[in-house]
Amino acid sequence: KDIEFIRSNYYNKLEIARFTSSLGRFVGYTEFGVKQAEYWNNIPSYIAALNAQKGTVCLTNVGIDYQTV
Repeated sequence: KDIEFIRSNYYNKLEIARFTSSLGRFVGYTEFGVKQAEYWNNIPSYIAALNAQKGTVCLTNVGIDYQTV
């Protein structure tokens, strides 16, 4: 439960929006990012796919990371 999938979107070296699996939605950090976040949050299949990536990317590799520690 302490594992989090984060996807950040950048434009011109500035983070405009971020998806975190703990919130399950995008959060915008600029005016443009807020508009993009609202758009992406209204696409349920896209949000579901990003939530599924936590299981695909994070949970499958957590054993590998903990073995090296």
